[in-house]
Amino acid sequence: MKIEKVESVIESILFAVGRVVKIQELEMVLEIERKDLEQIMRNMQENYKNENKGIELIRVNDGYQLCTKKENYEYIYPIIDKRNKPKLSNAAMETLAIIAYNPKISRPEIEAIRGVNVDGPMYKLLEYGLIEEAGKIDLPGRPMSYKTTDEFLKMFGYTSLDDLPELPRYKMDENHQIIIEEIIETPEEENKEGVK
Repeated sequence: MKIEKVESVIESILFAVGRVVKIQELEMVLEIERKDLEQIMRNMQENYKNENKGIELIRVNDGYQLCTKKENYEYIYPIIDKRNKPKLSNAAMETLAIIAYNPKISRPEIEAIRGVNVDGPMYKLLEYGLIEEAGKIDLPGRPMSYKTTDEFLKMFGYTSLDDLPELPRYKMDENHQIIIEEIIETPEEENKEGVK
């Protein structure tokens, strides 16, 4: 099959299903080696970026999806959904960040980090589909653990959790509180300061 035909079939599949399609699914349908398929997908992503189109091809973990461009969101949203735009409170954002950086974390562990009850933020994050249950933890009471979803990756423009920004390193005092004044610089920051 010619590359143009392969691209056409991929585009049709992604448009028709409207969800993330795993690379294994495309391999099976198209009967193409993974490395060749990955190259075709990268080329398609570049073509969508270079052309003045309203859609883009994004990678989410081990799959791809056709999506509208983020810049057009404000025009699309009022037509698709008459509800108010979903807004996350600071509490929800903090809770989401904790879960993103600590996959398979329990509610009591999140509350220990935040120092407050997280029932409200957790409810909102589950409602918006940004987090999901990740199974029971082998601890007393068998608490449920949580992880982020592909919807989280799409909303924040990440391919996988590996793309999350690196957290700053820090020191803690004897009360297990972060010492803000003593955030440890990374080697790159130390080099920048020495090169002035």
